Amino acid sequence: MHDVSRYLTAEQLAELFEGRTRLVEKLAERDDPLGSARDVIAELSESEKLEALNAHPAIGAKKLSARSAAEQGDDADPVVLTELAYLNQVYEEKFGFRFVVFVNRRPKAELLDVLRARLERTREEELDTAVEELVAIAEDRWQRS
Repeated sequence: MHDVSRYLTAEQLAELFEGRTRLVEKLAERDDPLGSARDVIAELSESEKLEALNAHPAIGAKKLSARSAAEQGDDADPVVLTELAYLNQVYEEKFGFRFVVFVNRRPKAELLDVLRARLERTREEELDTAVEELVAIAEDRWQRS
């Protein structure tokens, strides 16, 4: 288990954030990238935030990184997966970016309620929440690696 980050390379950050995005590039310039992630995100343009969010896999997607697959688990109830796929599509059509949530080892059925609730929010609220969730995922991944 790692303590909170001090210095991480762009490659390490790309693994934590699911891709080498502008966010990752900016974080790699920092001495304490995860500690300063929220400040860096606040400086990003909307398109850079969207790039970071859309690099993340959708909940319930079939093609996942090994890390995402382990986090999302294998509770593959076909009814839940079908509803997740549908709600993910509704979410992306409404907000214009991928639904990102810190799964935190919850079953996919629980995430349906989270997704439904977040669909009721404004785009601005949801963008703020989604990038916060992105940081929470990265922090958890670092602490568990």
